[in-house]
Amino acid sequence: MASFKLSIILLSLSLLHILSGVYSTTFTILNKCSYTVWPGILSGAGTPQLSTTGFALQPDESSTLDVPTSWSGRFWGRTRCAQDPTGKFSCVTGDCGSSTIECAGGGAAPPVTLAEFTLNGAGGLDFYDVSLVDGYNLAMTVVPQGGTGGNCRSTGCVADLNGACPTALKVMSGGEGGESVACKSACEAFGDPQYCCSGDYATPATCKPSSYSELFKAACPRAYSYAYDDGTSTFTCASADYVITFCPSPSASVKSANGEFPSALEVSAGTREASASFIGCFLAVMAVMAAAWTLAGH
Repeated sequence: MASFKLSIILLSLSLLHILSGVYSTTFTILNKCSYTVWPGILSGAGTPQLSTTGFALQPDESSTLDVPTSWSGRFWGRTRCAQDPTGKFSCVTGDCGSSTIECAGGGAAPPVTLAEFTLNGAGGLDFYDVSLVDGYNLAMTVVPQGGTGGNCRSTGCVADLNGACPTALKVMSGGEGGESVACKSACEAFGDPQYCCSGDYATPATCKPSSYSELFKAACPRAYSYAYDDGTSTFTCASADYVITFCPSPSASVKSANGEFPSALEVSAGTREASASFIGCFLAVMAVMAAAWTLAGH
């Protein structure tokens, strides 16, 4: 009986350990745009797909996601989305080709602003960045909350690059006379290896910033502007949660600790609760622990 009791207790401790690692990081996605944004999510190779891969966020609405330990992937915002008479869902920018609101493993069609993460990487640090390598469609910031170590700072692109986009890179909506809704990368616009860092330009020594990438970098100094823009664009943090904000408004928002980007701490009534599976696991662990406590004679 004593060995049985000990086994139950060890099982309880093991389940608690597993539970603590199932959801290690919380992401809050906040839409401060004046229009609906449909976030898209793509998990990296070898990491689990999250509970959702796409949904709608109304203006000032937020959503929270619990993300597993050692997850990697990317977030982005889709705009001007609609469903046609046949039920096919598509977006003018950031479309993931799934024909549904859920991206279901589909990546973002450029041009699109990307927030990229590798959690619990080298040295136990999270690595994250906001990238304009695939172009730009939305202003976006990433703000770590409660993290330590590394270069644990806010990053992103708060500028509206659609209006300032060079004519050769602009994506127009509504044809001639329409408005600029996205800004292509030079690689996508021209396909030249020197802009794409491919072929003879596939190394940091041969692929240098172009006049186009320098425009992105001047407007958004902490965002990736081309493939080898690592030094000023990759950030690290340990044990942090993250707030991803679309269309941040620095003049109207609480500032982050470094005073440069909005912290976006406010969470609207639209915030989603923790997943039911997480709550179920927690209740199961508590039940096992209670049984172990009873068997131990308490």
